[in-house]
This record gives sequence, C-alpha cells and structure tokens, in this order.
Amino acid sequence: MTDHATTAAGVLAGVGGESNVQSLVHCATRLRFVLKDEGRADATAIRAVPGVITTAQAGGQYQVVIGNDVPDVYAAIHAQTKLGAGTTPTEEGPKGNLFNRFIKMISAIFTPILWALAGTGLLKAFVAAAVTFGWLDATSTTYVILNALSDALINFLPMALAITAARYFKASEFTSFAIAGALVYPSIVALNGQPDITFFGIPVTMVSYVSSVIPIIVIVWLQSHAERFLLKVLPGAVKRFLTPMIVVALAVPLVFLAIGPISSLIGGGLAAAIGWVFETVPWLGGAIMGGLWQVFVIFGLHWGLVPLFQLELQTTGQMLLIGPVFAAVLAQAAAVAGVLVRSRNKNLRSLAAPATLSGFLAGITEPAIYGINLPLKRPFAFGIVGGALGGALIAMGGVFSKAFVVPSGLALPALLGNGNMVMLGIGLAVAIIVPFLLTVIVGFTDPVDAAAPAAPAAATDTVVLSPVDGTVVALSEVPDAAFADASLGKGVAIRPTSGAVYAPFDGTVVAAFPTGHAIGLRGVDGVELLIHVGLDTVKLGGEHFSPKVSSGQQVTAGDLLLEFDGDAIERAGYDLITPVIVTNGDLYPDVAEVASGPLSHGETLFRAVSVDSLSTTR
Repeated sequence: MTDHATTAAGVLAGVGGESNVQSLVHCATRLRFVLKDEGRADATAIRAVPGVITTAQAGGQYQVVIGNDVPDVYAAIHAQTKLGAGTTPTEEGPKGNLFNRFIKMISAIFTPILWALAGTGLLKAFVAAAVTFGWLDATSTTYVILNALSDALINFLPMALAITAARYFKASEFTSFAIAGALVYPSIVALNGQPDITFFGIPVTMVSYVSSVIPIIVIVWLQSHAERFLLKVLPGAVKRFLTPMIVVALAVPLVFLAIGPISSLIGGGLAAAIGWVFETVPWLGGAIMGGLWQVFVIFGLHWGLVPLFQLELQTTGQMLLIGPVFAAVLAQAAAVAGVLVRSRNKNLRSLAAPATLSGFLAGITEPAIYGINLPLKRPFAFGIVGGALGGALIAMGGVFSKAFVVPSGLALPALLGNGNMVMLGIGLAVAIIVPFLLTVIVGFTDPVDAAAPAAPAAATDTVVLSPVDGTVVALSEVPDAAFADASLGKGVAIRPTSGAVYAPFDGTVVAAFPTGHAIGLRGVDGVELLIHVGLDTVKLGGEHFSPKVSSGQQVTAGDLLLEFDGDAIERAGYDLITPVIVTNGDLYPDVAEVASGPLSHGETLFRAVSVDSLSTTR
C-alpha cells in the first residue's frame, strides 16, 4: 500500500514546493500543476517518489501521473498545504502558444466535473441497456426517476460549466450561474424551433442550450471582462449589485442574439464533418481514434477532443467518436496482460497485474502505459495496432453512445443496441486479441530482476570527516527528540558557520532529497550516513537549498554536495543545527573519537565503529 501522505510530500517537494504552485487540479489519473517556474521542478526526483508513475508537460501544465490513487494523493496535498479547492487554474501566469492555452482552458473547465459526468453517464448507459433488454419499462415511474437522476447533469451542463469557467476566468460564479440558468430555463427551452421570436423587435433565432458547451464558456469569458470594467467605473455604494444586474441583462440577450446561433452553426458544422468521415470512410476515422487516442493522452491532447464529444452529442444525440476509443483503451490493457503472461520479471509482473485490471474494468490505462507498455516500447506499439484495427471495425459498424462515459469494460452498456453489435463484438475482440498475442508471441526485451546487493563480508571502522564548517554539538542537545535520543542513529550535530556541505568520505549518494534539506550517503566500507541541514527544513520545499549531486552519483571526500542560505533559513524561523548520524546501526552501532568545538569541513568528525570491530575487542 502506498502512503499517500508520503507521495504527496515527495511530489510537492519535487515541483518546487507550495510557493512554486500557481494552481492544482486533478483528473482521472494525474495531478495537474500550473507552476510559476517549471525550471524548479525536478522530474527525476518526482518519478522516484513512491506512488508516482511518471511526469509529463503538456498544455501549459506540469502533470504528475499517479493512476487510480490520484484523488487520495490530491487530498493529502490539500491536507498538507493551502492548495486544492481554492486553486482552480486561472488564465493568469505563463501564456504559452494559443494551442497550449486552449488545452489548458478545456482541461481546467472540464476536469472538476469529469467524474460526475462519467458516473452519471455510466448510470444512464445501464438504464438504457435495461430498457433495451426489457428489464425496465420505459413508461414506468421508476424509469422516469432513474432517467432524471442519470440525465440531469448532462441536461443542465451549462450550469455546471458556468461555475468552473467562472473560476478559470475569475468571474463571479453566481452571476455565471444566473446566466446559465436563463439559457436552460423551461420557458426558454420551449421556444426552441418556434417561429417569429423577437427581443425588443429584434429577431431571435432560438437554438437549444440544453447540454451545450460553447455558448456558456464564451459568455463567461466576456462576463469576466465586463465585471472588471464595471467594478472600476461604478460608484462603490452601488457597484456590488449593479454589476451583476447589468452583466446578466446584457449577457443573456447577447447569447440569444449572436453567440448561441453562431456556436450552433459551428457545432453543427463540426458534427456534420464528424458524421461525414464516419459515414464516408468510417474505417479511417475509427483507426485514427482507436490507434492514436492513447498517444493523445500521453501529450494531454485528448482534452481538445472532449468538447467535440459533447458537441456531437448535443447536435446529433449520439457520439460516434467515442466508440473507437473503447478499442484504444482495451488494446493497451490487453498488451499489458500479455506482459503479465510472458514476463519472468517479478517486479514487472507485480505491476502488470493491477494495471491489467485497472485498464480493463475502469479504463485507467496510465499505470499500464507509463509503468510498462511505453518503457518496453513494443507492447505500446502493439496496443496502437490493436486499437487502430478494432477502432476501424467498430466505426464501420456505426457504433455510437448516447451518453458520455469513460471508455472501459464497465461502460460497455453505453454501446449496446447502438449500431451493429456484431461489428462491435468483432472490433473489441480484435482490439484485445491482437495486442495480447503480439506481446506474448513477438515479445519484448524482458528486464532482468536486479540482484539484491551483497552485504560486505566484514564491516570496518570508517573515519567520517566533517561535512560542514561549524561548531560540534552533542546529539543530545539537538531540540528534536528523534535525533536527541539517537533513535534515528548515533552521531553528532554541527552548528554551521558557512553554507556548503561536502562529502565526508568516498562513497555513493543513496538519497538526494528533492527538497535539498538532507543527503544520504553510503561509504565504500558500508557505513551509511544522513546529513540533515536544519530541523523541519523539509517544510521549506527546497527554498534556500541548492543540491549539487543526485541519487546514485559517486563522490569523493571533499566533493561539494549541497549549498544553502543559512541566514535565509534562520530568518524563516528554522533552527540550522545539522545532525550527522549513522543510519545503519546494525553494522555500525557506535561512534568514537568524536570531535568537539569549532572545526572546518574535511577535519575528522568521528569514527563510525563497526560491529565487527566491537566483537574483536570483546
């Protein structure tokens, strides 16, 4: 079981600390950061954090792929910091190119409602399947209730998007909500398609705003600018209530007169284009969606297609685009199942088993892709082949969904009865069987299990040099019980007089903390040492620290390991006392010849006494 709090702390430190985070949201599998300075993020350190699959940068976001546990890690970050609910991405910060800004906007607006949309969509699919198979009477009041509770969110989608768009564009949420409410007000909905509609004598082409996407996003963007202008020019005594009154009075008619009809034309055109592709060359559209969907996911480009799903559903009442995506998802799950069968690597198999289950049932493929298929290369390519073939067959069968769902095994009821079911079955079978067999038969380069490091034949005493300039202090005087009672290991502490840490012996860096506040070393004789600069300085999130080495790096006594700003750390309220302790007490249970008073780095600090040395002297 992964400790979510530990994962959260490691990720936060790796992205440069809370102070470097402009905003944070999460989607189905990823923490999506907008960082003030992406240069401060350490991708290597983040990927080494337990529970992290990988990192990615796309659409103006720094993404940390977690997998199924992402809501728990997000909650842990929220508990440890002020980040979370109050940090919805806004349009401020580094702008990037237009495409990246669009992806960032769509991601920020849709992410908060994605799970609710997928969950109610899945419920709607189950209700529809029950009616199709005769298990539920569509004329019963039970059906009316189930249909309402599964259909309400998609029906009133503009109202949900009004809230998330207002947060993104920094507009008044409840003013946006009022605008959206007017668009789906029952008497307005009833006007759809009616002739001779006017507003103060101006002809109105009334279109349906039920389940719409574009009009509310555009009008909330305009609302944000109007509000900022009105709040500047209106008198202070009246601006708080006149601003929403004026905005609503102008915004709603503007949607009815211009934004709605124009967006309806755009949406209709896009839906017609999609329909043309899937009617004229369905195999091509299906192959592209089925083959490349997971590639889009890797780069975060799939967010650009989410509004197209909704536009197609709103305009035509069905989604042809989503059918081939089922093939894409199940193909990658099948490829990782092939890895599970063929691989003899215990670690790889232990990852492949839950990744297979997650992919097939929930449609969560990031653990499979980033943890296994992509690093092994061939299984990922086989998944693309299977997804393309299966997607082409599904599209040729005209298979569609009438509800927005996350493609997965559990969501298959959304496709039942919609299109050619024989082609659906063949397409899904091909998407699963082809990558599975290719992975099992053609294979991949199976990584060899890493052998456990052999323990040294006999531990010998090790002279530990002072890693810093300063004054030696007894460990018992450290104002932290874990260090003072030597429960973490024996050693001494130093009050630094300069801002540099040097290697105290020849060895290897075994732990270079992304926060820079501590370094773990292993000497050539086997002694393991922890140098912890200051107390509770992990809370600084790397601020005032500048690591010069990384985990696994070989060092020689006297090499520079770390620089820090001692004055700044103390001004921030932290004690700079630096414990230097031996952490493998089973092999080095004591220290001797401990120095005292002032000393410079490179002078002898103490001798780590080995267990073999102690047994010899007894």
